[in-house]
Amino acid sequence: MTKQSRISNPEMYRRKLIELLDDFENHLENSELRIKVLELVPAVHLFQKLGVSLIDPSNEHSARFRILAYMRKYVGIVISGEELSVVAGISEYARRVRELRVEHGWPILTGVALKSMEMEELEALNIPVDLKLRPDQYILLGDKQDMEAAYRWHVANDIRKEPISVRNKILKYFRTFVGKEISGEELSYVAGNKTEWARRTRELRTEYGWPILTKFTGRPDLLVGIYVLEEDRQSPEHDRRIPEGEYRKVLLRDQYTCQDCGWTHKKWNRSDPRHLEVHHVRRHVDKGANTADNLITLCTICHDIRHSHYST
Repeated sequence: MTKQSRISNPEMYRRKLIELLDDFENHLENSELRIKVLELVPAVHLFQKLGVSLIDPSNEHSARFRILAYMRKYVGIVISGEELSVVAGISEYARRVRELRVEHGWPILTGVALKSMEMEELEALNIPVDLKLRPDQYILLGDKQDMEAAYRWHVANDIRKEPISVRNKILKYFRTFVGKEISGEELSYVAGNKTEWARRTRELRTEYGWPILTKFTGRPDLLVGIYVLEEDRQSPEHDRRIPEGEYRKVLLRDQYTCQDCGWTHKKWNRSDPRHLEVHHVRRHVDKGANTADNLITLCTICHDIRHSHYST
C-alpha cells in the first residue's frame, strides 16, 4: 500500500475534491459505467489524504500513530471505526487498533471484548450503559501506555494453547503477573476468545477465593475493564460464600478503608502489597451471617491478625 502524503493542508485537498466532483457532473450524465468509476478513483485518494491531513504533521508518519493521536484527544469517548478509517487514511484500521493494544500497550476497550462483559459481568461490575459498544466501536480508557503489554501478550499466547480449562488458563495468567493490571482484552485472548472469560474470572474471585480486584470490587482507582490479582493466595473457604452484592456494599460503606488500621490502596507499595478483604464480625463458624451488618472491611494484614486471635 502506498504511503500517504505528509502534507498537512486540508484546505488544498478540499478544493481539489470539489473540483473533481464538479467535473464529474458531465461523466454522470454522458459516460458509461466503467468511465464513471475510474473518474471517481482520484476522489477516493483525495478523500483519504484530506482525512490524513487533519492530524498534526508530527503524528502523520503512520496510520497507527494517526489513530493514536486522534484517540488521545478523546480519552473516554466512544470512537467509531468509520472515524478511525478517515484519520488513518486506510481501510485496515482495525489491525492498527489491535497493534496499539497488543504491541504498544494502550488501554483500548473494544466492542468485541465488552460484548462478553455485557453477557456475564456488566450487572455485577455496574459498568455504565453508555459504555456498551458495537464491535466496530472503541474507547481509549486512559492516556497511559503499558510498556509490558507486548511481553504479556507472548505469555498469553503460550497459555491459551495449553490443554487445560478456560478457568485454569485465566488463573495461570493472573498468577504469572501478580499485582499487574490486566485488561479484559487479554483475558479474552487467553480464554481463546470465548465469551465465558468474564464468568470464569468472577468465579475465581467469588467461588475460589483468589483476590482478583476491579474498580468495583476493592480497587476504585482502576479503570473499567482492568483486573489485578493482588496476591498469590486464596481467601478462606468461608469468606468465598459472601454474595458479590454484599461484598461491594461493605466496601462502599467503609469507603475502601481498613477499619482496624486505616489502610487504603493509596498507601500501596511493592514492599507492602496488601489488599482489602471483607471479614465476619461474628464468625461464620458461629453462624455469623453473610450480610453487610456482620461484615467489615480489613486489609489482609489486619484480617490475618484477627484470625490469629481465634486460634490462640
